[in-house]
Amino acid sequence: MGSLEGRTLFITGGSRGIGKAIALRAAADGARIVIAAKTAEPHPKLPGTIYTAAEEIERAGGRALPVIVDVRREEQIQAAVDAAVRAFGGIDILVNNASAIFLAGVAETPMKRFDLMYQINVRGTFAATQACLPHLKKSSNPHVLVLSPPPKLEPKWFASHLAYTLSKYGMSMCVLGMAEEFKPFGIAVNALWPRTVIDTAAVQNLLGGEATARRGRKPEIMADAAYAILTRDSRTTTGNFFIDEEVLRSEGVTDFSRYAVTPGADLIQDLFL
Repeated sequence: MGSLEGRTLFITGGSRGIGKAIALRAAADGARIVIAAKTAEPHPKLPGTIYTAAEEIERAGGRALPVIVDVRREEQIQAAVDAAVRAFGGIDILVNNASAIFLAGVAETPMKRFDLMYQINVRGTFAATQACLPHLKKSSNPHVLVLSPPPKLEPKWFASHLAYTLSKYGMSMCVLGMAEEFKPFGIAVNALWPRTVIDTAAVQNLLGGEATARRGRKPEIMADAAYAILTRDSRTTTGNFFIDEEVLRSEGVTDFSRYAVTPGADLIQDLFL
């Protein structure tokens, strides 16, 4: 397909980090972006709001619709979908990016944290996809992209942070099931996951801070990989668990130095790889 010009993307958690990077990459083509996220007022520890993200998207060449959405609330998701259709006429692409993380063992994980991860990661992915589905069916090249890891039933991925792994693998199970279910409609459903640590608010605040972020890559690598996937034919590109670096290598990229937060640093491999 080659371009996202004129396409409408519905991005959950799109006010910062990887979600915003994907939005900005699409905006460069003139895409229309629905920023479905919670942050409407500035947060002391989290950069940006849905409105500042919308301004960046417009400056990058796209059109933006910021909508306050807590993906735990299906009525808010549906209201955002309805607003997107009124504003842009439909939805071509859904990016299930919103996610919660809490890395701890069973004894150290409060049930409210377990519930939060399950509700945002698994239930939120399911609910957002369900709400967008009628409109994706009408698109000429519909895609659902889920930010989740390749599912591997290896004990080491579960032992240290069972609750988080269950929730992220739940998102991956959505990819498996939905890709097969939606084949008759020509709707692609794929997962995308990074090879390395990505410099996001989660890393800065929860996963090692600045020292870890310096040994990671910028969100733009995920954005470029997402762009490559979302511009492919939805009928022939579905049910895949893509890794950002592998996607870009398949597109002919050989030099990844521009994505490094610190040029020449020893990169930290991602949690699930």
